[in-house]
Amino acid sequence: MTAVDLRSPTARRGAVRRSRLLNRLTIGWNVAEGVIAVAAGIMAGSVSLVGFGLDSGIEVSAAVILAWRFGKEKRPGCMADFDRLATRLIAVSFAVLAAYVGVESLRDLVGHRAPETSVVGIVLAAVSLLVMPLLARAKRRLAPVLGSRAAVSEANQTSLCALLSAVLLVGLGLNALLGWWWADPGTGLFIATLAGIEAVRTWRADALADTCCS
Repeated sequence: MTAVDLRSPTARRGAVRRSRLLNRLTIGWNVAEGVIAVAAGIMAGSVSLVGFGLDSGIEVSAAVILAWRFGKEKRPGCMADFDRLATRLIAVSFAVLAAYVGVESLRDLVGHRAPETSVVGIVLAAVSLLVMPLLARAKRRLAPVLGSRAAVSEANQTSLCALLSAVLLVGLGLNALLGWWWADPGTGLFIATLAGIEAVRTWRADALADTCCS
């Protein structure tokens, strides 16, 4: 059997096509997830659930940025400048999330604001924990063929969403089962910290070797 050249134009076009499909799935899923999480978080007074919903919004913005980046594939020549700009925009989206959730979490901790139990949030976090790792893995497999650091960064955003689902599930569970109100803003601070780390990491990331393939 003849090996497939992952750097060939045919392989690249196929990877772009599959990445666009995954991108649309990401946008659709996260729009629904974000609306449900924010609504449930506001009703329960849960900063971690609202933060999770906002992360879904950031994931949508990252997917839209990546869609813009894929649109540049129609142009001839090097994609490095477009890819670098897309990567920086994704980094900024991480930073915005970190700042907002961090401030709100600290306010809840200082003010001793106890959230209500959110069954909807628990179910949402559990389902997201199942879906997001599969989506992130599929995206990450395509990134080397695309030679796109922006694609890697967006896949990292999806992986972060999966991790946040697990963290959120623990925080909401502790509040529901043991009445540990501080677990919710504590979870929010953890979300903010991870988002801040990812913002710095994404901003500093180097371009992939094949970014100039077109």
